[in-house]
Amino acid sequence: MGIWAMCVVGTDVYAGTHSRSDLYRIDTVAGTVTRVAQYPDHFIWTMAASPDGKVYLGCSEPGRVWEYDPATGRSRDLGQPAPGEAYVRAIQADDAYVYCGVGANAHLVAIDRRTGEKKDLLPAAVDRDWVASMSVSGTHIAAGLNPLAELIVMPKADPSAYRIVKATAPGEKYIVSVLIHDGSVYFAGRPSGTFYRYRLDSGELEAVGVPYFEAATHRLLAHGGKVYGIQDNAVFVYDPATGALEYRNMVQRGFRAAPEEPMSVHSDGARVYVGGKSGADLHDLASGDVTRLAIAGEPKTLLTVEGTTYIGVYTQAALYSHRGGDKEAELLLRAGNQQDRPRDLAYDSRTGLVIMPSQPEPGHMNGALTLYSRRTGTHQTLRPVVERQTVYSVAARNGTAYLGTLIQEGLGLPPVTATARLAAFDLRARRKLWELEPVPGARYISGLATTPHAVYGIANTGILFEYDLRSREVTRTLKVSARGGDLIIRGRRAYTSDLDAVYRIDLRRFTAEKIAEGLAGEWFGGEPKLAIDADALYTIRRRNLVRIAI
Repeated sequence: MGIWAMCVVGTDVYAGTHSRSDLYRIDTVAGTVTRVAQYPDHFIWTMAASPDGKVYLGCSEPGRVWEYDPATGRSRDLGQPAPGEAYVRAIQADDAYVYCGVGANAHLVAIDRRTGEKKDLLPAAVDRDWVASMSVSGTHIAAGLNPLAELIVMPKADPSAYRIVKATAPGEKYIVSVLIHDGSVYFAGRPSGTFYRYRLDSGELEAVGVPYFEAATHRLLAHGGKVYGIQDNAVFVYDPATGALEYRNMVQRGFRAAPEEPMSVHSDGARVYVGGKSGADLHDLASGDVTRLAIAGEPKTLLTVEGTTYIGVYTQAALYSHRGGDKEAELLLRAGNQQDRPRDLAYDSRTGLVIMPSQPEPGHMNGALTLYSRRTGTHQTLRPVVERQTVYSVAARNGTAYLGTLIQEGLGLPPVTATARLAAFDLRARRKLWELEPVPGARYISGLATTPHAVYGIANTGILFEYDLRSREVTRTLKVSARGGDLIIRGRRAYTSDLDAVYRIDLRRFTAEKIAEGLAGEWFGGEPKLAIDADALYTIRRRNLVRIAI
């Protein structure tokens, strides 16, 4: 359960949660928290308060809008602004309308607060994926369009007189926050992290600066004549009168640092990497010291080959390299091809290739496979590899990559296939050899590993399978865990985990036993991870790194 959306009504703060969609009121005077409403939708993404104190919520699956009235405690379903679209990702309200930013096919819809009538303000010619951020004033609406990093500005009196402004930083793809303030539209881009100002009177666009390279600015606020940008662990402050831009790290200014939900774990034998937002913590196994490796993005998956650790990073499906002792990681590539989220990494010693599968950007079809050559430093991204699916897990041996898939393509795009697949891919010929469905009804194959004669995989349902490479069939299955996680093989034993336990699997007898339990791992996104070195396994208990001797 988490919180993406908040707004203010008087002295009360309202917060919307996921993945159970509840609405809470935080009374800042009395210091109390009360749940005031519950909704059936999966996710509350965005919230805004109207001038008369109503609360509006934009949700997903389906993309729906709710109105909550603090005066009566009642909620009203305003329906789907764009029927068939899964996400309402931006919302604002004035005296007469609720304005809704929709994806994964972009719409900007005004809902009459009195009648419920809906009107799409986005011109048909503006064919984009998302309206993902928004601000309204008494005279204008400004919204961020993705994935081309554009700002659309339209007068309320005549929305057809709109202007589109392109963010200017090289490689910019997303407009993540917008604020109309004092005759200008301020907005922040990603991945560059650039902060922009667009003047409504002159149409002049200025790249004000980069408060922190590639950081996401979640919210822009105005106070006391200055503009404040809220980032993960920092606030930047812009003074329009002087042009000064100041970056303030909140931990350095006395806020208590606390562990976040980890996204990845990996051991290179000398240190353990624990990945999260904006980098990874490195735990030295000899000294116990912890240092920080800053990376612009989220390390999702790691792999060490001959002293070099490769790091798959969200966003833009980036691949970095790092050698123990170095202060910085080196960017090797971005996959391009509308790819966003690395899912796994593997290495094939015969071809010298690092293999990185990735999930496409929200609303886009077909995941990809990026092949990076350690010998030449070049790469190739292949898309699609398995039609209308994302490659989620990968293992490699003797020039062949084995791929486990996820039926979800880009977020917000309904799956068009029903079952995850196992596929083989020839790394020299760069072509798929075969594919099959190893576990009926599986949504994804969370982990893969190989021996000379078999491929082993575990599905999201916790079912382990053995695919015999000689007979070319699934020969054995076993229910191991509550849900699938990483899969690691050492000799004739395999290891996997779910959120609460680590399991050891005897591959001869095809039996499983718990070797650690009671973990209650608080993994980001609920995706359990597991790492191994010569002596131990590594995972987390709640949010603490733990070592399990083997």
